[in-house]
Amino acid sequence: MVTALAAGRIEPTGRVEEATDAQIIRRSWQSPQEFGTLYDRYATVLYGYACLRIGRGPAEDVVADTFLAAFSQRHSYDLARASARPWLFGILTNKIAERSRTEKIHYRAHARAWQNPVLDGIADQVADQVTARAQRGRLAAALSRLNAADRHVLLLVAWGQLSYDEVAQALRIPPGTVASRLNRARRKVRAALDDED
Repeated sequence: MVTALAAGRIEPTGRVEEATDAQIIRRSWQSPQEFGTLYDRYATVLYGYACLRIGRGPAEDVVADTFLAAFSQRHSYDLARASARPWLFGILTNKIAERSRTEKIHYRAHARAWQNPVLDGIADQVADQVTARAQRGRLAAALSRLNAADRHVLLLVAWGQLSYDEVAQALRIPPGTVASRLNRARRKVRAALDDED
């Protein structure tokens, strides 16, 4: 019941109505501990996304940095936006961009790890798995060659599962720019994956 009160409010029917992110942020202005609810809601998804981009070790740091930055910026949050998810992904993307060298190293290492698979006498199922892993390596190499702006858009859509509008909010760019960057990034990645070495 106490948790229900912290996360939302109890309706006369006894049902708990979950507070929006904006309501939680607004309450955190007076009661900073309220901000922890946003951490509970989004830390796992942000961590998963960061792991894909820069690896596990750096992901922990970058997610912690994201929530510290979000907490310090909470007074400037646009309360008209009920969901803080795009805002948090935007901060996370900026934190990852600050570590762009780490991200490129992560992709290059991933690409090297899966090059030139050996298929000596292995069953078809294993061959398919090796081919898939080799493709992942080529994907990592293609991602490392994208410019940062295109990579951010592509990965926020593909791995972050954000809509075009949410990506636009996260990166503070027009939705049309999201569409053009995404199209360009997809075209480059597709070309890299179709190009047989």
